[in-house]
Amino acid sequence: MVIEFKPEPFTNFKDEQNETDFQQALDKVEEELGQTYPLIIKGKKITTEEKIVSINPSRTDQVVGVVSKADQTLAEQAIQAAAETFAEWRRVPAEARARILFKTAAILRRRKHEFSAWLVKEAGKSWVEADADTAEAIDFLEYYGRQMIRLSEPQMLTGLPEEDNEVFYIPMGVGIIIPPWNFPLAIMCGMTASSIVCGNTVVLKPASATPVIAYKFYEVLKEAGLPDGVVNYLPGSGGEVGDFLVEHPQTRFISFTGSKDVGLRINELAAKRSPEQRWIKRVVAEMGGKNSIIVDKEADLDIAVTNIVNSAFGFCGQKCSAGSRAIVLEEVYDEVLNLVVEKTKHLKVDDVSDPQVFTGPVIDESAMNKILAYIEIGKQEGRLVLGGNKGPDYGYYIEPTIFADVDPKARIAQEEIFGPVLAFIKAKDFDQALAIANDTEYGLTGGVFSRNRFNLEKAREEFHVGNLYFNRKCTGAIVGVHPFGGFDMSGTNAKTGDPDYLLNFLLKKAVSEVM
Repeated sequence: MVIEFKPEPFTNFKDEQNETDFQQALDKVEEELGQTYPLIIKGKKITTEEKIVSINPSRTDQVVGVVSKADQTLAEQAIQAAAETFAEWRRVPAEARARILFKTAAILRRRKHEFSAWLVKEAGKSWVEADADTAEAIDFLEYYGRQMIRLSEPQMLTGLPEEDNEVFYIPMGVGIIIPPWNFPLAIMCGMTASSIVCGNTVVLKPASATPVIAYKFYEVLKEAGLPDGVVNYLPGSGGEVGDFLVEHPQTRFISFTGSKDVGLRINELAAKRSPEQRWIKRVVAEMGGKNSIIVDKEADLDIAVTNIVNSAFGFCGQKCSAGSRAIVLEEVYDEVLNLVVEKTKHLKVDDVSDPQVFTGPVIDESAMNKILAYIEIGKQEGRLVLGGNKGPDYGYYIEPTIFADVDPKARIAQEEIFGPVLAFIKAKDFDQALAIANDTEYGLTGGVFSRNRFNLEKAREEFHVGNLYFNRKCTGAIVGVHPFGGFDMSGTNAKTGDPDYLLNFLLKKAVSEVM
């Protein structure tokens, strides 16, 4: 019997035993750094001459792993392997597919600290952020397994006495999974698990910055009993392999999480029919945000300040849900700004192997240079009140940076920076604050801090985002609790961790028989 879903609890690192266990996991992972990993097509391990080298962003002289890199020939093999396997996998009962997810979750739970340690080393996540990432991966496995069992049950229809009518869900075919590097276990796991539990087969093209974690997850799927060819592990560049997979006529759907520009390109390529293509491809895309936190004059300022800092600088602001704009009513603007600056000054920026570090590195040199360029733009658009510099030279570090008195139309107030940069914007009243918050091309997350029930209800109706949070941070969605996904240029509004999410990867079929 499958028990009711409950979110995986986070680890309490104030417990000395938990801290000791996590440190031991870090030590274990440290011993395994620098190994080489093949790509995998229908269970066959393939080594290529061209490699992807994964670097620890906290210590750039440390190689996490060296991964074989696919070309279009291997991408074609992966697509064909997935297509061949689909003929068998689609016939496996939904309950059996779900049990593989449950088994995978059990293995991840037993090895929770080990996977979190890999996240520390390869993604630059703090202990707390890494633990939350692993917990979310477990949640996706448990939740989507249960949802597939629910969807496999008889669906309700209006009956007719002279007919036998039924409706049921069937899998779609071959999917392409293109996950991000910022949640390289949780989101990658959720995108993959949701697709295969529906009976589809996939080609998993992990993010080039975090391919080792994806390989480790593939190993767990195999340990849980997943047949060869259901998931084909195919690291490679977006330009050569990514476009090829998206445009392939046997691709049935693409599940993508990443930047707006790449997401729009995938949507455009998928919309164009390829020769021999027999269906309209489905695209599920989550593409980022420019998220606002509104602070009303009737707010608990201490709670607001703590959550602004956590939302803006947790994981160095490298979350699509990160709060990158603080829109504060003029009556409390100066006080909130000063409190946020003072609190941010105490954040330690360093190697996240240290449990005391809150703000670690950004993911790579390209990201660091892009963020630093935005900081230079910000110096022309606002008043720099904190940060603005690189951190220690042995990693990709940037100081948490705050700009005050930013115009709502400024680039740093409109464009996704994806780094530790926070823009403060002054609003004359709550209506103007809402107007400023809505005045971007994105619509992912938002937050409001207020004790005014009228203003909260107005925001509930008018704040145009997929995930709106009152009097809490605008990051940290929990599977089954906060269905996650945004509007407009934030994506297709496919809500992960939601009862309807699996419908993105299924077809609905009705059968009627005269009695």
